[in-house]
Amino acid sequence: MRRSEVLAEESVVCLQKALAHLREIWELIGIPEEQRLQRTEVVKKHIKDLLDRMVAEEESLRERILRSISICRKELSTLCSELQVKPFQEEKEITVLQLEKDLRTQVELLRKQKKERKQELKQLQEQDQELREILCMPLCDVESTSVPTLEELNLFRQRVATLRETKEARHEQFVNIKRQIILCMEELEQTPDTSFEKEIVCEDESAFCLSLENIATLQKLLKQLEMKKSQNEAECEGLRAQIRELWDRLQTPEEEREPVAAIMTGSKTQIRNALKLELDRLEELKMQNIKQVIEKIRAELAQFWDQCFYSQEQRQAFAPYYSEDYTENLLHLHDAEIIRLRNYYDVHKELFEGVQKWEESWKLFLEFERKASDPSRFTNRGGNLLKEEKERAKLQKTLPKLEEELKARIEQWEQEHSTAFVVNGQKFMEYVTEQWELYRLEKERAKQERQLKNKKQTETEMLYGSAPRTPSKRPGQTPNKSGKVRKMNTTTMSSATPNSSIRPVFGGSVYRSPLSRLPPSGSKSVVTPLCSGKKTPRTARLRANKENLDLNGSILSARTFKGFQI
Repeated sequence: MRRSEVLAEESVVCLQKALAHLREIWELIGIPEEQRLQRTEVVKKHIKDLLDRMVAEEESLRERILRSISICRKELSTLCSELQVKPFQEEKEITVLQLEKDLRTQVELLRKQKKERKQELKQLQEQDQELREILCMPLCDVESTSVPTLEELNLFRQRVATLRETKEARHEQFVNIKRQIILCMEELEQTPDTSFEKEIVCEDESAFCLSLENIATLQKLLKQLEMKKSQNEAECEGLRAQIRELWDRLQTPEEEREPVAAIMTGSKTQIRNALKLELDRLEELKMQNIKQVIEKIRAELAQFWDQCFYSQEQRQAFAPYYSEDYTENLLHLHDAEIIRLRNYYDVHKELFEGVQKWEESWKLFLEFERKASDPSRFTNRGGNLLKEEKERAKLQKTLPKLEEELKARIEQWEQEHSTAFVVNGQKFMEYVTEQWELYRLEKERAKQERQLKNKKQTETEMLYGSAPRTPSKRPGQTPNKSGKVRKMNTTTMSSATPNSSIRPVFGGSVYRSPLSRLPPSGSKSVVTPLCSGKKTPRTARLRANKENLDLNGSILSARTFKGFQI
């Protein structure tokens, strides 16, 4: 059962419930039967009028749909004929509403196609006429009243596209030839003479007729001008090559080259004369400063030697570098060598930069190691120590990685070039290993020196005694004045621990040798004999302290003082 039928039945049920409810209300109110009939009649009338209006509206809608279907069918047939497309096939067993919608949609689609075809045809005709006028070609007549087919539009599009490509190619060719003709005329200092030349140079580009005959005439004119220009340029280029070579040999600075830069392009008569004068001047200057030129080249050679990490043997292999006979032949030898070295550095630039980076990192690593062994670095107050330690730790990680990266790159390079990559006359990895070995030997030597120094210091302390180390002062504490010793009675001594009893007696230090310690000043130390006939004040004080200890029953003995015989 359809949902509409279900809703219809529900509507009937609702109507029955409403009428039943009305009857109950009338029964409660006590309305007589005659009035009940009247009221029921009113309800019936309202319901019938409403349903009649709804039916009339739906009938009107059905008529409009049928009328629209008829109109759409006629228009659709006409459009299919004009556009030369297949007639529209209506679907069977569909509702009137769906049929009207399908027909209306198809009509709108064909209308749009017809409009677009006619608009496109009009645009193509305008473009075709414009292109033919530019290319100096005869016009083509096309009837624009009828609707063109798709095949006709495609042919028209292809024809217009071909004309546009031809026009663009000829225009580009014309612009290039025109630019070259103008440049040639400027170089030759020649003005347009014929009407054709004036039309090319002076007239607007869009006004020029791009016919095949005009293009051929342009090419012929350009060849004539280029032939004249090439003769002048050949002479000027030869002069410029000689000037540049002399500039490089004489190491002429840019400040002196700038005034001559204006004549380094072009081939006019004035420029040719200026080039000849400059060449004569440089030839004379070359013979006057050949020694200076060679010395400048040698300075550049030395710089490249450093950048390429040349060893002394490799540098001495170029014997002309040490020659004092400054001749033109010597100059040629230096020029050839500097060119060879420059090319060699350019080929291996990345490797040389990597080696330079390793050298800088290695020097920084050695500097950090030197600072790490310097005791004075702990006295800094600006946080430099922490910063140096972080950089040192970072460098210890990055340096081996850099070595591994260089090792891989150098091995790859050696395989490609079938030769060894040397730094300072030896293979780079051998050079790195040698530097690490020298670093290890230096650390071992420093370690042995420290051990020897500590050994000597220990022997000196065993012989002369160690100097007391005074604790550092703390803020807020006032040290006792020198020469004043706190008095101690027997009660304090008997109740104190051994350590607390010894330190006040001996001025805050425990002495481990019977010999007197070295004086604080730089004077010679005086050795006090272990046994002496005379009693010094120090010995008397110690004996007095021992007696006080014995009287108070202290467990301290002479052994506590490690060396003092009391």
